[in-house]
Amino acid sequence: MKVAVRYYTQTGNTRRLAESVAKELGVRAESVDVPLDGPVDKLFLCNSVYWAGVNDSVKRFVRDNADRIGTIVNVSTAALIGSSYAQMKNVARDAGVRLSPEEFHCRGQFSALHAGHPDARDLEQARVFARRACS
Repeated sequence: MKVAVRYYTQTGNTRRLAESVAKELGVRAESVDVPLDGPVDKLFLCNSVYWAGVNDSVKRFVRDNADRIGTIVNVSTAALIGSSYAQMKNVARDAGVRLSPEEFHCRGQFSALHAGHPDARDLEQARVFARRACS
């Protein structure tokens, strides 16, 4: 199974999460600015919610790489909402890409809110999730 990990971050929290997932899967975490170089069975797309939605860079990445993505596995951080899954469901649908019903979400730090997240426990849980999602 070919997998890839891409992320979008404004504060570095989501990048840390993506790097943890990528390390577990034996691949490199790259920004959504880097297109897929070929088809992948699973794309672990690490993102967050900013001002009640996923960033346009994430939407553009999915749209521009849709023909290379088998299934998106959503991995998200957010300080104020439970997950970016609902937003990513719309992004995937609009691009004609399957979104896995499984997802990983943890709190992300926003100013003083949820300080230190994702923490070591969050990163370990992300690794366990990635391993299970690929088995």
